[in-house]
Amino acid sequence: MACRRLGRKARRFQPRSGLEVARRAELQAMTPSQRNEPVARGLSAEPDFRNWARACEAETFRFEDDGIIPNHPRWPLILYEGAVGLPPEFDPAAVFERLFESQGWGRAWRNGVYPFAHYHSGVHEALGVARGSAEIRFGGASGRVVSIKAGDVAILPAGTGHQRLSASLDFLVVGAYPPEGAYDLCRTAGDREIALPAILRVGPPHQDPVFGEKGALMQLWAPR
Repeated sequence: MACRRLGRKARRFQPRSGLEVARRAELQAMTPSQRNEPVARGLSAEPDFRNWARACEAETFRFEDDGIIPNHPRWPLILYEGAVGLPPEFDPAAVFERLFESQGWGRAWRNGVYPFAHYHSGVHEALGVARGSAEIRFGGASGRVVSIKAGDVAILPAGTGHQRLSASLDFLVVGAYPPEGAYDLCRTAGDREIALPAILRVGPPHQDPVFGEKGALMQLWAPR
């Protein structure tokens, strides 16, 4: 069986614009004069979400091929803990959407993480936690269980297994992808043989999804 390559309409995770929703809610709460004076209220119709990326150390995880989940043969999973500030006046998912977009990572969706081990052979993936917390097992059955919470970002190179083990009721993730690559869903031993060469064909992103050209990804995922 080949990995399922999902078209935009068939994907479970459908992108939803959050900034527009947040901005519309702000406008509805304003008086007519306030709508005309956003600067006086400390608001901006186009805030620079990159300013809400907080300097932090990159934690890395490397995983071996376990016969079902191949993981990436060279590049580690990158975890930024508390990397993104989430101001209460904005929809936290919108913050991640716009931050990722500003760094060239798009096709965003809002949802959770599947409760079964899976990976993507044709594209890298960024997962930003907008709300709540969860226990995620990365790397397959022999991988690592990691606790993630609001403000954290995990960056998964193609082939990296991930599975939700438990989560708070309000757990919400924003996922995004570099412009290169195609989304697919792989999870079986039969997928692996087709996925292995596909993973190697996925090149490094042009920018880190959180810190751009200055991000740890630029060194950790440098091409040989």
